[in-house]
Amino acid sequence: MDDKAEQQLTELLAADLDGGFTELVRVYGRAVYTFLFRITGSATEADDLAQDAFLRAYTALQGYDPERRRELKPRAWLMAIAANVWRNHVRGSTRRPALSGMSVEEAAASWADRRPGPEERAEQADDRRRLVTALVQLPEHHRIAVVLRHVLGMSYAEVAEVQGCAVGTAKAQVSRGLRALRQLMDPETAVLEVTT
Repeated sequence: MDDKAEQQLTELLAADLDGGFTELVRVYGRAVYTFLFRITGSATEADDLAQDAFLRAYTALQGYDPERRRELKPRAWLMAIAANVWRNHVRGSTRRPALSGMSVEEAAASWADRRPGPEERAEQADDRRRLVTALVQLPEHHRIAVVLRHVLGMSYAEVAEVQGCAVGTAKAQVSRGLRALRQLMDPETAVLEVTT
């Protein structure tokens, strides 16, 4: 969403909370769900957490005056809420977030299919499965940073805003997260890179 469209959205939120919120969900609903799906690895959890995030967002917006709604940066604000909802969910559960409700194979199968041949499809499904499994193993701050930057395409400034840190820290989190992903995805190559 460009700056002008984002400004129109925040103006709508300031003038008409319910109409603006409907538009906010329409514009950012898929991004919030995608973010939560990538960090949880579960479609069911992502759906539940996305609903909770939007409920919290609406409740927060009700307490904001029109000027504060105008000044929002909606995408970063929503991702910060979604990240906090997920963190609260993790704290409230007795286990580490894992692929629950949907197997890794089912999660991988739900990703976009570009109609490759059977061999290529099998290889891609295996790669997706490994990626989902590896993402779930990353520490929370690295996982969130990688998903925000490389799945949702957010700028480092937006990642920093969501994570509540400096831009340099956000860059480091993304870099370390990608390095850890490479090690998890192909430990033999990662060992060779370190030793050479």
